[in-house]
Amino acid sequence: MTQSREAAEANSFAEAFEASLNFKTPEQGELLRGQIVSISGDDAFVSYGGPSEAVMAAAELDGLDVGDTVEGTVIQTSPDFRISRKLARGKASLELLRQMYENRLPVEAKIAGRNKGGFDVNIGGLRAFCPLSQIALGKIENPDAFVGQSLEFRVTELSDDGRRIVVSRAALLKEQAAARAVETRKAIVPGAELTGTVKTLTPFGAFIDLGGVDGLLHVSEMSRRRVTDPKEIVSVGQQVRVKVMKVESGGKRISLSMKDQEPDPWTDVADRYPVGAPFSGKVVRSTDFGLFVEVEPGVDGLVHYSQLPFGVKQGDESIAIGSTVTGWVREVDPAKKRLSLSLREVATTDPWESVAQKYPIGKVVEATVDHGGAPGIFAQVEPGLVGLIPNSEIMVPPGADPSKAFGPGEKLVVRVMSVDAQRKRMSLSHEAAKAAAERDEYTKFVDERADASAEGESAMALAFRKAMEKKK
Repeated sequence: MTQSREAAEANSFAEAFEASLNFKTPEQGELLRGQIVSISGDDAFVSYGGPSEAVMAAAELDGLDVGDTVEGTVIQTSPDFRISRKLARGKASLELLRQMYENRLPVEAKIAGRNKGGFDVNIGGLRAFCPLSQIALGKIENPDAFVGQSLEFRVTELSDDGRRIVVSRAALLKEQAAARAVETRKAIVPGAELTGTVKTLTPFGAFIDLGGVDGLLHVSEMSRRRVTDPKEIVSVGQQVRVKVMKVESGGKRISLSMKDQEPDPWTDVADRYPVGAPFSGKVVRSTDFGLFVEVEPGVDGLVHYSQLPFGVKQGDESIAIGSTVTGWVREVDPAKKRLSLSLREVATTDPWESVAQKYPIGKVVEATVDHGGAPGIFAQVEPGLVGLIPNSEIMVPPGADPSKAFGPGEKLVVRVMSVDAQRKRMSLSHEAAKAAAERDEYTKFVDERADASAEGESAMALAFRKAMEKKK
């Protein structure tokens, strides 16, 4: 009995092996019938007589269970052998297609070719039309690439006689995107890091598909360095990692950033650009109040117009956008990401602390004209120390404006008239300096005359002798 059973099993195996050798693998589009042998997760496994089970989406079973017979169309032969009940393309009928249309079920179809305005689509022998705008979402770069592909469509129009069948793949894609968007929006919160695909580029940034939901990656958020063209950083179809910055208008406006993927140059900016340190950078932007200078990628500083070199005014070619400028750091605030720059030499300590000792009243010094104003001329004595030469201390012809007697950058000899370190004010006088110089010349003349008299020379003889010495 045991031998008989072993012989039967051997015969059964031999028959199965021979059947497998003679088995012809069904082709895509053929109709198969088989028995459901198991259901696992989202997949159902169907035995149809082949060497392995066919896989069908469990969502298509519509109440069928293990042991039931099911019929489906081959939609994929590799790497998995998959069948579908959505539409038995092997024996498609108008009645079955109408059921799919009325129940809004997707159909499997093959794009047979191009025609005027769209594509010829074959639904199991039934001819349908898909408009060009309905083959995909967004701009279609190469329509011919779709020819020969088997895709899912939604039937949007179906005449009674079946002569007019219109399908749309875009409608199906929109529905799928909407379904994904519901889940995606749950993850889109400020601070979340997500992976998306670059959908479109604009002059001001890129729209990123986060999974049925689009967010804007502004050009200013693509990198810590200055970016003028989004194409420098991303391209359509590229996968990018982004951070959600803001979600506004009920989730309709989503702002994204890629900056966090780069080191923050402001972290140690105070160490690299301490107050008083020299810098060299490029003018990248001008405003009503000053110039923004890029000292390194990701670090821009502001040069206020009051900190331009003496004699240089707003709009000067030397400070045009793109120009390279050099100067000194005035202030740095890493927390607020602010860097104040000057194109004039700056003081590294407060010069007003020792101004009374360094510049006592009556001292004659050289100053550089900064600018003129209603009260007179402001002149820099040293970096960080600016005094006022009142109009009354500037000698000009009648009717002339004293504040315009000297131009910015011009050197003047002035005399210190008063100093108020607490209020940071210094009064200077150009006329007093000239008077002091004249007194010094007169004193020098008197002294020389006295010396000459002592030696027995007259003033005329002394002058003659000096003239002769100059000729030599």
